[in-house]
Amino acid sequence: MIEEKKKTTEAQKRAKQKYMERFVEVKVRMTPERRTEVQEHAQRHGESATAFINRAIDNQIERDRKGAASNE
Repeated sequence: MIEEKKKTTEAQKRAKQKYMERFVEVKVRMTPERRTEVQEHAQRHGESATAFINRAIDNQIERDRKGAASNE
């Protein structure tokens, strides 16, 4: 039996567009092997690669801020 593709409603399209307007895209270059490593690590921890990268950035910013404060 062939499954039918679900059609996206206009309301769903508008909701997705409104959601995506809140974000910008940032490109990061890495080797395919590194990408696989990042994706697998994130998956092992139950998160997307995007969530993992954002968490890593947040952690580093916090460490940098603490380091800057202790140097003052």
